[in-house]
Amino acid sequence: MEQAPKSHNFDHQLAFVASQAALSPDAYWKSVLPNAPMPKAVKDVLHNEWIEDKSTSVGVGKGGVNVDTGKGKPGSGTNVNVGGNGVGVDTGKPDKRTNVGVGKGGVSVNTGPKGKPVYVGVTPGPSPFVYKYAATETQLHDNPNVALFFLEKDLKRGTKMTLHFTKTTNAEATFLPRPVAVKIPFSSDKMPEILDQLSIMKNTIKECEEPGIKGEEKYCATSLESMIDFTTSKLGKSVQPISTEVDRETQLQKYRVSEVKKTGGEKSVVCHKQNYAYAVFYCHKTSTTKAYVVSLDGVDGTKAKAVAVCHTDTSAWNPKHLAFQVLKVKSGTVPICHFLPEDHVVWVQN
Repeated sequence: MEQAPKSHNFDHQLAFVASQAALSPDAYWKSVLPNAPMPKAVKDVLHNEWIEDKSTSVGVGKGGVNVDTGKGKPGSGTNVNVGGNGVGVDTGKPDKRTNVGVGKGGVSVNTGPKGKPVYVGVTPGPSPFVYKYAATETQLHDNPNVALFFLEKDLKRGTKMTLHFTKTTNAEATFLPRPVAVKIPFSSDKMPEILDQLSIMKNTIKECEEPGIKGEEKYCATSLESMIDFTTSKLGKSVQPISTEVDRETQLQKYRVSEVKKTGGEKSVVCHKQNYAYAVFYCHKTSTTKAYVVSLDGVDGTKAKAVAVCHTDTSAWNPKHLAFQVLKVKSGTVPICHFLPEDHVVWVQN
């Protein structure tokens, strides 16, 4: 079940949310953030049916929860079924379901000796963006499901990096409308009901329910509206969302940094897309984070504007976190940065 972050400002926003319940996610965004352009990472997790405000029907019975966002035509909309057989999402393609599993996604970097890649795994194992966990042995080996860590001192014009910008494992997962999301269980108490076949989702809920590290305010958003509400409760409504954008799909290759632009102040909210049957974002706010937009030129002509997040205080991170092992530094000694995959979002103050 979607839970509201504890905040005085957020309580006031709940009253506003109640009055806006009939709005589509796209309309809700425009009503709360009229001056903030919607980044591609958010557009990609909204179905066109919801943006166009087509009808959504929700049925709840002994078989679980059934959601149909189409107009009564088979395969015309999005169907979500939650019951004894787990969770399935039909995105309108006959006999096709969205399965959460291990696949290609993330960002890779070639930092090893003699061109050998050093990969930082997203799956399997704990998310590298949750800083309380130690790295697993699997994550320390070559793995295409990756995120990139590097030192802030290397974030400068002329630096050359070998990168591969893709999306996370469940890149096709989309946001559900809030009235739908709140009817689908999102609690460890409901694990036997919703995780019969999709055990990987258990890790997402576990990470979301555990307390954050010192100085971190965290919240898992199960709808676009709840992401907006959490962000504006922490940063105010004068915010700008940004995400990594690459002009075409490419393979692992070398990039050259052509420009580095710092955006926002020391406060930001970073939202990482998680593994779940629908779009869930692990959002966290800290006061020791800096965000940059980095222009990159690929050797094949690809242009990318990548979002880099730099953490200036890592003293509360697990000493065995993957970043420290890859970079061979100790916690709390130097700022550590990482690029974000294309489907993650950073919110900064204007």
